[in-house]
Amino acid sequence: MRTYLDCIPCFFKQALFASRIATDDEEKIKEVLNRIGMLLPDIPLTNSPPETGRVVYGVVREVTGIDDPFRDLKNESIKKALKLYPSLKTMVNASDDRLETAIKIAVAGNIIDFGASPNFELEKEVEVVLKKEPVINHFRSFRERLNRTEHILYLADNAGETVFDRVLIEELSKPVTYVVRERPVINDALIEDAVKSGIDKVADVITSGCDAPGTILERCSKEFCNYFENADLIISKGQGNYETLSNEKRPIFYMLRAKCPVVARNLGVKQGDIVLKSGLQAA
Repeated sequence: MRTYLDCIPCFFKQALFASRIATDDEEKIKEVLNRIGMLLPDIPLTNSPPETGRVVYGVVREVTGIDDPFRDLKNESIKKALKLYPSLKTMVNASDDRLETAIKIAVAGNIIDFGASPNFELEKEVEVVLKKEPVINHFRSFRERLNRTEHILYLADNAGETVFDRVLIEELSKPVTYVVRERPVINDALIEDAVKSGIDKVADVITSGCDAPGTILERCSKEFCNYFENADLIISKGQGNYETLSNEKRPIFYMLRAKCPVVARNLGVKQGDIVLKSGLQAA
């Protein structure tokens, strides 16, 4: 997926938000915005948004001197999600279709943005999501593919979401390799976040080797690319992974909420809709 002009104001908004978390020094925050403004003429619209996001968050790190400004927010989101974990398991155990319910729970993790809404009523919101059907729903294809799969590659998104991912992984009944970011970017999950969520108990955890808020294959490690090329089934969580991989003809299933109008338009859905989309199947 390419970058649209609508994405440019969002880059500034994200940079401002991240900078204010990292520092209260107004001069440094202004420098971040100034430098991003100077970079804009050289940003090709053919790049995916996470490729530009990689540059934007690199500037935030360099100017503020803070490598992981979202660390506290990530820890808070994981703690909140872990408190909800027992009730999520209860929902799965009580459901008529455990796998379908676990997928809806995993998607619910992508809907909830702990950083933007720290007082979010998690359990209530998950219950609302469980009553909805994805607007694009390739669940039948997912189940069929899962039945033929020996090993699953699972691409993570945000840190708090990892607890919701764990619920799904526990229902897949197949070996899973869980992939997180190489270094801090936004509130995306790192190895330490996956471990705090207990993912290491149910899957092998590796990094993609990429430092962007997505999966840019040209910037990923050889180890990850080997997994990617040989995977029977790839689960891709969140917008960033969709934005970077949407043109790949691989057995990928995208699980996300269309949080921005650009991604919604690309998917042919409304902003706020939830999606379970096969990369090998038309909407």
